[in-house]
Amino acid sequence: MLIAVDFDGTIVEHKYPAIGKEMPFATEILRKLIEDGHQLILWTSREGELLDAAVEFCRQRGVTFFAINNENPESNFDRGKVARKAVADVYIDDRNLGGLPRWPLIYEMISKNLTFGDMIASGEYADEVDTDASSSSHHHHRKRKARRKGWFARLRERTREARAKYNHSGSSVTHHRRHW
Repeated sequence: MLIAVDFDGTIVEHKYPAIGKEMPFATEILRKLIEDGHQLILWTSREGELLDAAVEFCRQRGVTFFAINNENPESNFDRGKVARKAVADVYIDDRNLGGLPRWPLIYEMISKNLTFGDMIASGEYADEVDTDASSSSHHHHRKRKARRKGWFARLRERTREARAKYNHSGSSVTHHRRHW
């Protein structure tokens, strides 16, 4: 699988242009993904010396990338000629809808080919997933961290409430689960 990984706020805490503290388990999980045969693309807005510093930070921790800011290691990125978004099977980024899951959960999602929808529907991961507490890159972090329930737990609760309300409305429409 080709996996695009952001740097600031994902591999390290968001301290751009400085390099922040490593996110717990980030490079350990990235090494494990490489060992499992996945190809990693470092996909970051960093350029020049700042990009070199990020690549070196990862290299010192045993993480080497298939490509950097490009899905093909043999082509050179030219801002005027090439689309900026890499083609990848999976994107790991702190700006995901819902935030960045904890790195061990990211590994489990990739290794089991799970989507957020699968996780929400199963309810199995609700206690493990608290993206509010794990995402340190957003400015509302302190407010969100104080909440007792994680994002997925709150979403599951609202979904159950909506289903219960819908089921009591007398509608006979059958809904089927969609896989994306």
